[in-house]
Amino acid sequence: MASGFFALLDDIASLMDDVATMAKVSTKKTAGILGDDLAVNAEKASGFVASREIPVLWAITKGSFLNKVIILPIAFLLSAFLPWIVPIILVLGGLYLAYEGAEKIYEYFVPHNHDQVSITEVELTKSEILDIEKSKIKSAIITDFILSVEIVIIALGTVIGQPLLTQILVVSFVALIATVGVYGVVALIVRMDDFGYRLIKLNPEDKSVSDFFGKLLVNALPLVIKSLSVIGTIALLLVAGGIFIHNIEQLHHFLEVLPSIIRDFVVGLLVGVMVLLIVVGLKKIISIVKGKH
Repeated sequence: MASGFFALLDDIASLMDDVATMAKVSTKKTAGILGDDLAVNAEKASGFVASREIPVLWAITKGSFLNKVIILPIAFLLSAFLPWIVPIILVLGGLYLAYEGAEKIYEYFVPHNHDQVSITEVELTKSEILDIEKSKIKSAIITDFILSVEIVIIALGTVIGQPLLTQILVVSFVALIATVGVYGVVALIVRMDDFGYRLIKLNPEDKSVSDFFGKLLVNALPLVIKSLSVIGTIALLLVAGGIFIHNIEQLHHFLEVLPSIIRDFVVGLLVGVMVLLIVVGLKKIISIVKGKH
């Protein structure tokens, strides 16, 4: 009886060791999307009055948890009954990541005018503020759903062939880290300027230490969000390129002379540009067809 109990403990310890190792690999593979997720959500959670930032972020976080609850069972069912479809979904997700990365680079060099409404810039009624909040929360949750699908599928792709229990534990762990980690850091980022203003008001004297650090935090917030966006864009193309090289046989030996990180980036960028050209072309064709009617 005792020997059976200790054997069970040994099996559990072995399983948890495997889970920890694979979770580390999966988290590394999804790091690029997590960086982009962080940048996107930091941008979407900013622009509110200080008292509403955390409630809005909490609403988005709850939506993110619900997204994972929907996505995870579907992913595990696919892995159990249709494992051949996971690499296909991975490549499709890679196409989206590459397109998103290429589009961000395109928008940097060819800026578009986006009409953004900031609640802090204009006087609005309480009902108008709530409507804008609901709209931004809905937009953030939809974006999170797309990114969550990519995170879960990429994490699942690293444990295909492993026992189902291992897959469930590893992918669920990565999904949990993706939500708690990303939104925890976003909460700190969006409160940077508020904490900075408090430091400035802490001491009435100009050029005090608290004044210096307060202004530093206030001025650093837009730079931090922009830096995350740049890092996230590079990471998206790296992740996408890695997906194509590992899952498309014809690309296994493409540009082998280059270091793997540059190779992944180049492949991700090339595919992203091709997808971007197709999407832009289709949009123009649709607009021309609509213009004729």
